[in-house]
Amino acid sequence: MSCWVILADMNSFFASVHQAENASLRGKPVIVTGDPDKRRGIVLTASYEAKKYGVKTGMPIWEARKLVPDAVYIKAEHDKYLQYSMQILNIMREFTPLVEPFSIDEAFMDVTGCEDLFGSPMEIAKKLKDRIKKEVGVMCSVGISTNKLLAKMAAELKKPDGLTMLLPEEVPQRLWPLPARELFGVGPRIERRLNRLGLKTIGDIAKCPVEILKREFGLVGNTLHMAARGIDYSPVDPESLNVVKGVSNRYTLPKDCRGKEIKAAVVDLCEKVVRRARKGGYVGKCVGLTLRDTDLVYYHWTKRLSEHTDITEDVIDTALELLYAHWSLEKPVRLVGISLSELIKKKWEQPDIFGRKKRLGRLAHTCDLLKDRYGEDSIQRALLLEKKSMFS
Repeated sequence: MSCWVILADMNSFFASVHQAENASLRGKPVIVTGDPDKRRGIVLTASYEAKKYGVKTGMPIWEARKLVPDAVYIKAEHDKYLQYSMQILNIMREFTPLVEPFSIDEAFMDVTGCEDLFGSPMEIAKKLKDRIKKEVGVMCSVGISTNKLLAKMAAELKKPDGLTMLLPEEVPQRLWPLPARELFGVGPRIERRLNRLGLKTIGDIAKCPVEILKREFGLVGNTLHMAARGIDYSPVDPESLNVVKGVSNRYTLPKDCRGKEIKAAVVDLCEKVVRRARKGGYVGKCVGLTLRDTDLVYYHWTKRLSEHTDITEDVIDTALELLYAHWSLEKPVRLVGISLSELIKKKWEQPDIFGRKKRLGRLAHTCDLLKDRYGEDSIQRALLLEKKSMFS
């Protein structure tokens, strides 16, 4: 029996939610931002009516206003988007319990063996699209294939409101002529490295000896080679979000930031991430730092600690070590992100000779209590007292 996987990808989801709720916005260019009153903010999502004019995710608001002066600008409402996302997931679960959320606006479903109940995979996909449009009010593009990777690639082939089946034997004909950047997992940085190897299309990657890709990209090279050939063995896992693998936080800065401003953003995010880990009763072992430069290129570095921790200072020290080792503070950034992964439940306190962890643990506990009672800004590090003026 063939495995059948469907991916439902909501089109311009945040903007579509507002258009679904407010009929007067339908057919109009809608742009969702972090804060539309800040000229230096960025576009989070643009409706297809706005995309026609060249508006893209990540574009500064001032640039979007030049392209579409009469667009409707709306401040993001993430709680609302989450409610809509849950509605969509509940509809998908009426077809099969094997539903895996991929992001707030995408989810996989394994419909293998559901033919007797709901029809062929194509019929199920049509019913799913119709129900989401009728009951939720947003459009989606749906991809159908025999694995998650090809279902994802199929959904990308036709937007908006697409319905596409992509079979493994069709990969050479339909995917290989596409630019390398169209392959799932290939961002601007990897694309540039592929181009330096003379690999311009997905077919070039598929035909390249895997040893060359592994030499250039390490283990990721093998993943790229398999993906270009349409090979993916990962199952649809409905429990994927029930296991906490890590905590992370990031924010887009309202202006180009350098030096002390970058350091302040890193420290602030470390505070938030480790506090979330402590509230969940977790300790982590791997610290990650993400930066995005003014060309919207992402950079990411990680370092594993010698032992698991929920001490904020341990994460701050490691994150700053990554920052100083990999980034010139004079080079501007527009986004900073921090993650703490390889989480396990905290079962005991690791003793140390001079009692440092015990003292810092008590301090963190006291700060957590104050923040729970009086708010997140009730107690801050001195470095962060100037945060509002830095980022305004």
